[in-house]
Amino acid sequence: MADPIRVAVTGAAGQIAYSVIFRLASGAVFGKDRPVYLSFLEIAPAMKVLEAVMMELEDCAFPTLAGMRASDQADQAFDGVNTALLIGSRPRGAGMERADLIKINGPIFVGQGKALNRGAADLRVIVVGNPCNTNCLIAMNHSDVPNDRFSAMMRLDYNRSKGMLAIKAGVPVTAVSHVAVWGNHSNNQYPDFENAKINGQPVPSVIQDETWLRETFVPAIQTRGAAVINARGASSAASAASAALDHLISFREPSPVGDWIPAAVRSNGQYGVDPGLVFGFPLRVNEKGWEVVEGLPLSDWGRAKFDKVLNELRSEREVVKDLL
Repeated sequence: MADPIRVAVTGAAGQIAYSVIFRLASGAVFGKDRPVYLSFLEIAPAMKVLEAVMMELEDCAFPTLAGMRASDQADQAFDGVNTALLIGSRPRGAGMERADLIKINGPIFVGQGKALNRGAADLRVIVVGNPCNTNCLIAMNHSDVPNDRFSAMMRLDYNRSKGMLAIKAGVPVTAVSHVAVWGNHSNNQYPDFENAKINGQPVPSVIQDETWLRETFVPAIQTRGAAVINARGASSAASAASAALDHLISFREPSPVGDWIPAAVRSNGQYGVDPGLVFGFPLRVNEKGWEVVEGLPLSDWGRAKFDKVLNELRSEREVVKDLL
């Protein structure tokens, strides 16, 4: 077998991580011939729960699990890792404003950004913990890891969009392509149906109900997380974990021919987004890296949605400006 790929997972005793870790260890992500060494980061009070997770991993006897370690110190957890999945963050509590959450989580990602310098030369960082775009921005600004190796997860919103469009059109989810989710992983994101396709045809020509697309589809994707909480009594965990692994895999493989993947990455000014903001774009990945898909048209209606989420991210940056 090849040398192990080393993967750090933060918030490792949490619900999302619980659905991530076993798939990482099983060979489902990196292949049956690539051993994986898992490095876990947790807060001290959760280390006992993490011990139990590690016991379960031992009990699975995965041939691809080359080893594991656990720490409550980021410097130790990130030492020598090739991939860092930053899942852990303080959840939003009752009555808590988004700005409050950003201020609480910001210092965590300052420290983690610095600790990421302990990673391997090819380290790639994926931020899942919310508010993931701004958490990614903070960590990136405190790390020597190249900016193009940081990304924040928009894949859950993309997967939700593809699923809902497929159900509405009565087609398999594989028939849906070219879905862009612009901006922020928040209820102001813009899931773009205008550039999306079903069986190669523009979505509005297949789903000929503009009212549904604008007034049902877009708000439903924007508020899907809240709908899951209302129905389940807890936030999305398995679907978020699946999206995180989809995101990880999509940066390791070339994008589907003619299609793209969703992710929030550092803007270089594309589509008028402030350089430096971590913004959700459609990307194409190849053996040289990734690039933003440019030149997509936005209607006046779509541009208004785009501008709203852009302004939200500008506001979030203002909240954490002392941490940048």
